[in-house]
Amino acid sequence: MKSDVQIAQEARMKPIMEVAEALGIDGAYVEQYGKYKAKISLDLYKTLEDKPDGKLILVSAINPTAAGEGKTTTTVGLGQALGRLGKKSMIALREPSLGPVFGIKGGAAGGGYAQVVPMEDINLHFTGDIHAVSTAHNLLSAMLDNHLQQGNSLGIDPRRVVWKRVVDMNDRALRNIVIGLGGRTQGVPRQDGYMISVASEVMAILCLADGLMDLKKRLGKMVVAYTYDDQAVTADDLGATGAMTVLLKDALKPNLVQTLENTPAFVHGGPFANIAHGCNSISATKTALKLVDYVITEAGFGADLGAEKFLDIKCRYGNLTPDLVVLVATVRALKLHGGVDRKELEKENIQALETGAENLHKHIENIRKFGLEPVVAINRFPTDTDGELKALENSCKALGVDFALSEVWAKGGEGGIELAEKVLNAIGKGKSSFKVLYDVKLPVKEKIEIIAREIYGADGVEFSSNALKSIRKYEDMGADKLPVCTAKTQYSLSDNPRLLGRPRGFKISVSEVGLSAGAGFLVAYTGDIMTMPGLPKVPSAESIDIDENGKITGLF
Repeated sequence: MKSDVQIAQEARMKPIMEVAEALGIDGAYVEQYGKYKAKISLDLYKTLEDKPDGKLILVSAINPTAAGEGKTTTTVGLGQALGRLGKKSMIALREPSLGPVFGIKGGAAGGGYAQVVPMEDINLHFTGDIHAVSTAHNLLSAMLDNHLQQGNSLGIDPRRVVWKRVVDMNDRALRNIVIGLGGRTQGVPRQDGYMISVASEVMAILCLADGLMDLKKRLGKMVVAYTYDDQAVTADDLGATGAMTVLLKDALKPNLVQTLENTPAFVHGGPFANIAHGCNSISATKTALKLVDYVITEAGFGADLGAEKFLDIKCRYGNLTPDLVVLVATVRALKLHGGVDRKELEKENIQALETGAENLHKHIENIRKFGLEPVVAINRFPTDTDGELKALENSCKALGVDFALSEVWAKGGEGGIELAEKVLNAIGKGKSSFKVLYDVKLPVKEKIEIIAREIYGADGVEFSSNALKSIRKYEDMGADKLPVCTAKTQYSLSDNPRLLGRPRGFKISVSEVGLSAGAGFLVAYTGDIMTMPGLPKVPSAESIDIDENGKITGLF
């Protein structure tokens, strides 16, 4: 089998103007970035507002494992399959971060014969959106430290600066640093640190903003520090908002590309799925819904993180109504959730599969709590046995859930026809009636407890004294009537990554509650969540190269 990059390099892409034309987009709204990618003007949506929306399909998954699930690959393949069935479809994805590309996880452009292209561009610098986010974020950092240096008229307590710097690379050495050393003219010494760029609140805002002025308003609300008398200091207070908005004016525009089978795709925004909501931009999703009959999008990690945040945060702010959720799983991953050692995954083990399927069952139950009906997509591997697939099918039937095998990695859209037909059939039945999980007006503790109890299956929540203190502070600030974004491990329904399957009899421990005032949510921190990943012993970067003809190798 060819590598992903080899398959992508052999793709027969259409010029991006042809892709736009097929969507009915006038050339006046297309800003080309080379021959095969473009930004779409925000003015386009204004011309489409009166058009009815297409159907919105969310692709989510079981809790991810090292065995791999293929959520993005399924998203791309489903879009291609709907196109083969004569349906006007489009894909809406997040942009990949350079950190994982050069680290261990890899990119986020799909895989095999279900990819978005140009794959190298998308996984590397693309149209520069993440760089713009990094620059805007670090401009605010520079202005904050300059304010401290120039007399600190706001009375900022240097020990209570909550705004770290960012870089779009995995660099553990930058997690904790000291800045301002070298003498009086070099700045005010203080402890600082870096996050990866996609963990920035600026990225979350970019993906939730409804237009340029909403972006500007949200940026101005971001809390960067607290004064000696415990007052919040914002980007507006530092006078940074206008300049930051200028840096982000082009990044706010959705990026148009295509799949290997020329299905149009918006790839735009990429908030960290642990710290933020892990979904592509509202602007891309809403525009896509006006252009086609079916929009397929995804949310980061498993349904306990990505789907819950998509439904409770993105849909709430974007006034979006999803029609269906596709839950991706693999036999291999479910056996891992059932206790099988990773080295033994290729051996048939129906008992472990049935035990691990409890993880899938919990996610099915969760999706139904939002008034939505799921369809299960089994991303098929060559080692899956007929007995295992039959056992999994029976497990889904027992819950009354539609089930389809997906072979889009190996066969592209053709391998997703069964899934596409099941999706169309489910939407046609009209059983879904979307509702959010909780009322934002509820007390902060109660919102966190609802998510922990209903989505994770926890018996309760233990709040640290620091978390309770933060909650009281946000209540005093009037910032408590916001959705909750839980920062939690993706590997388990609990906050312990070692508790696989469907754990029971546990409690969620909330160590801290943070405020993302511009993005418009509170962040409940559980477990040990890193905002700056590190490189592995042998990073992927060591395998990436380029020849004299400009051909890239080793990029997956």
